[in-house]
Amino acid sequence: MHVVIPLYPRFTALDAVGPYTVLAFAPGFTVTFAAERPGPVTDDRGSLTLTATASYADVPAPDVVVVPGGPGTLDVLEDEALLGWIRQAHEHTRWTTSVCSGSLLLGAAGLLEGARATTHWALLDFLGNVGAEPVAERVVEHGRIVTAAGVSAGIDMALTLLARASDATTAQSVQLAIEYDPQPPFTCGSPRTAPEGLVERALAIIT
Repeated sequence: MHVVIPLYPRFTALDAVGPYTVLAFAPGFTVTFAAERPGPVTDDRGSLTLTATASYADVPAPDVVVVPGGPGTLDVLEDEALLGWIRQAHEHTRWTTSVCSGSLLLGAAGLLEGARATTHWALLDFLGNVGAEPVAERVVEHGRIVTAAGVSAGIDMALTLLARASDATTAQSVQLAIEYDPQPPFTCGSPRTAPEGLVERALAIIT
């Protein structure tokens, strides 16, 4: 099973690295980072760089696509090199997926018309602009399109995908191998549970 994760400037690292870690641990899976041209691509914090080892042209027909999000998403909403590749790859994939604002790129590529989809809570209303039906859930499956909410939800999405692609036991084994046992110190990971005033402070961090 060949997974391709496209990279673009100012992606959010965990959006890409979370699913990468889950799927790279899975038996029979290989994961490739791709970009318009092979080479380094820097994340939204400016201090972490991943290397794309392939160009989009090198990987025209992956089994799985995982599109990460990040502040740079808005800069590539009309990047036809990326959108065209997503559109073409989707013709061949078993699953086309996204994390966070990566779903906006699926929508911009024309893949979410009438589809239930999710994204980061701060951008959920924007999904309607690309034809999707916004859903405030952590992982949303719509046929072979699977979208995840913000950042850390990419791990949940990848485990959900792995259970579909292999079986629940394989996904559970990987979850145990990476000791994914979330026990957050605070119950404020959603606007629904955040204390008063915290949403504004969180938005200031990500904008």
